[in-house]
Amino acid sequence: MIIQVRNLSKTYEYYKKSPGLWASVKGLFHREKLFKKAVKEISFEIGEGELVGFLGPNGAGKTTTLKMLSGILYPTSGEATVLGYMPWKRQSEYQKQFALVMGQKNQLWWDLPAMESFILNKEIYEVSDADFKENLDELVDLLDIKDILDVQVRKLSLGQRMKCELVAALLHKPKVLFLDEPTIGLDVVAQKNIRDFIKQYNQKNKTTIILTSHYMEDVKELCKRVIIIEEGEIGYDGDLASLIEKYAPYKVLKITFEGEGIKKEEIQKFGEVHQFTPHGITLRVPREKAKDTARDILSSDLPVDDILIDEVDISDVVRKIFSNGK
Repeated sequence: MIIQVRNLSKTYEYYKKSPGLWASVKGLFHREKLFKKAVKEISFEIGEGELVGFLGPNGAGKTTTLKMLSGILYPTSGEATVLGYMPWKRQSEYQKQFALVMGQKNQLWWDLPAMESFILNKEIYEVSDADFKENLDELVDLLDIKDILDVQVRKLSLGQRMKCELVAALLHKPKVLFLDEPTIGLDVVAQKNIRDFIKQYNQKNKTTIILTSHYMEDVKELCKRVIIIEEGEIGYDGDLASLIEKYAPYKVLKITFEGEGIKKEEIQKFGEVHQFTPHGITLRVPREKAKDTARDILSSDLPVDDILIDEVDISDVVRKIFSNGK
């Protein structure tokens, strides 16, 4: 196994802060220490070439886990090995074999062209001139960013910056890649471009990838296996198709109406009404009937302005898993 995690835990220590000036003065002499368990004795294994979705709501422990596996944080207890190395020992041999990309953090120099950051990473990871050119040419071609290499990073769009972040992370051909919300904030076209690249890169290089995302489409397109974590505990580890079939057997139809709108009873026959206003409703319908239901609604006499077939939100799936017991 490339990644092995056994009873891994992380507890943060912090101090209680009461409001007011006098409380602040007292806090100089005595402070109440509090503890927050971000990750609670989780265990899992990931094999070579797997692309695994690591899912959960905000604050569930996803990023904390990735930071421990990348050596940024020390665990409170438990064990983990990646490529046979203990991450928090921060051995240079290990650091040259993995990469961490965080959608909300930049590793590129803001006021310099992306190419300058690429050259810096080449030196940091001790990549040879020949390998650097080969890897860069391959990545630039796959992501179609040849025309922006010499443009200041701050002048790039969010989608262009994320492509450059991926190039910077992959120049040294890591065997393990941690992706933390790589498509956050991107438009649908940019999201698809990033997904297509990740899928193609994984298939070609057999890179082991852990992906966190709140976008169901990311997970659906890329991951056969998912691990779901909430409040620091793993609630599901298995096949994505089985997860969706068990906990999200329906799709969501979002419909808007023209003119004076509609009455609730006019739409109830098409599915379970989840949200309703005269000019916009959300329906839940069985997955296999979603397209037919949308077609029936469009063919009806209802004043439909627009209709969207969407996946259920990952947060809803997570809540169902934990409300039904682990």
